[in-house]
Amino acid sequence: MRLILAALSLLLGVGLSDPALAQLATAPSGLEFRGGILAHDVPGLWSGFRLESGVDINAELLFGAGMPFLGGTIRPAVGATVNTEGYTSRVYIDARWEYQTPSGIFFGLGLGGTVHDGLLDPTDPDKKALGSRILFHIPIEIGLRLDDRRSISVYFEHMSNAFLFDSNEGLDSIGVRYGYKF
Repeated sequence: MRLILAALSLLLGVGLSDPALAQLATAPSGLEFRGGILAHDVPGLWSGFRLESGVDINAELLFGAGMPFLGGTIRPAVGATVNTEGYTSRVYIDARWEYQTPSGIFFGLGLGGTVHDGLLDPTDPDKKALGSRILFHIPIEIGLRLDDRRSISVYFEHMSNAFLFDSNEGLDSIGVRYGYKF
């Protein structure tokens, strides 16, 4: 967690101090790939206690220039987060709102759905009981555009059934990602 906070501080410091980044366009455009490494089922975030472990590999595509909304843009995203130790993996689709400052710092927030391969009921004490195969997916991201094609970011994703089913342990992952616009 300290490493992620240090990376976020570095992003903000570099973004606020580099005047060349102010020349970047403020709205994303075209197809963009983002991918990275996430800590799986991190305790103390949204979902509470930790049951699962490991590292997640995340890959995502964001599409199009987006639709203007509240000073930013909304565009579709599809992705997958795969756990390297056999715990819960998932694929998702979101509507992603993103706002970018003139200095290149961006903030993203999404809402969508995910399908996972984890447990539905509490039948294994080492795995999350998620209650439903289809869950809500909520990503949050803050990052820095390095130039007109590349970015780095801190990425958080939460998935749960919003208490629509008896079991709803939820799952949170957080880590770093690299982005590339085509």
